[in-house]
Amino acid sequence: MVVAIRIPVRIVVLVLVVPVRIAWDALVVAGRLLTDSVLRPLGRALLWLGRTVLVLPLVALWRYVVVPAGKGLGLLGHVLVVVPLGLLYRYVLTPAGHALGWVARAVGAGLAWLYARVLAPAGRGIGRFLKGAGILLAALGTGVFAVVARLLHHLLVVPAQWLYARVLTPAGRAVAWLVGAVVAGIGAVLYWTARVLLVLPARALWHWVLVPVGRVLAVVARETGTALVHAWRVAGYVSRAVWRFLAAVFRWVVVEPVRWAYRTVLTPVGHVLRDAVLRPAAEVARAVGRAARQALAGARESVRQVRADLRRALFGEPRRPEPVDRRELADRETRTLGSSTTALTKD
Repeated sequence: MVVAIRIPVRIVVLVLVVPVRIAWDALVVAGRLLTDSVLRPLGRALLWLGRTVLVLPLVALWRYVVVPAGKGLGLLGHVLVVVPLGLLYRYVLTPAGHALGWVARAVGAGLAWLYARVLAPAGRGIGRFLKGAGILLAALGTGVFAVVARLLHHLLVVPAQWLYARVLTPAGRAVAWLVGAVVAGIGAVLYWTARVLLVLPARALWHWVLVPVGRVLAVVARETGTALVHAWRVAGYVSRAVWRFLAAVFRWVVVEPVRWAYRTVLTPVGHVLRDAVLRPAAEVARAVGRAARQALAGARESVRQVRADLRRALFGEPRRPEPVDRRELADRETRTLGSSTTALTKD
């Protein structure tokens, strides 16, 4: 059965998967080309544009506007708020707090004296009185409670114990046995009814229908998955061969004629244009540029000489600095500051 299922399934899956694999390979190549040629440069351009339009202005605004304004506001708040509050705390609130503390200490001392001299002795006396009254009431209550408890025991507890032991316990046991027997009978009837009507048909359905069908479906699913994997791999080889064939056709139909036209037609024409037109034009342009630079240099030199002549005509010849004799003394005398004595022996 496995062999009979495997071959048709693989054939059908291969026929269905080959177009999907070819389209998938085409989409992969197109996605890579789109990513490398469009999306990545576009992302870089958007990143540069966002940095130029948003980040740099925001940084400049933060650095040159917000930070100086914040520092100025902080200084203004310190001068207008912190310093006055510090002065208020130091010269108003602190003396007022000291005065209130002194008043509170005085009031506390008065209350402590009142408590120690008046309230504490009065409280001790009242406590002793209440303690004696409590002892008396406790003794009286104990006696009354003992009498009431003995009466309740003989009037209620003893009759209740006899009723529970002689009447309620046998009656409860009989009712429990009767209820257990009825429930057991009803349970046995329901058990056999459910077993005959539900369990045995469900077991037969599971063993003779569902298990064989499940095994067949499991075999089909396993073989289908294996066929999909195998077909996907084979479709990859087929897709590669198809795209290579199409690439070869495109090369021989489009690329090679274009290359031949470029080599045999465009390249010689370009060389002729370069040698006959572009190079002479470049030589002429370089000669014209050299002549223009020489003319500009001569004009600048002429303007410089005219400015020098005008300056000499208006202001005269510039005064040349007098030459300074920097030669050493001929004799071996010590050099002084214009006197006959040295710096150590002058008056």
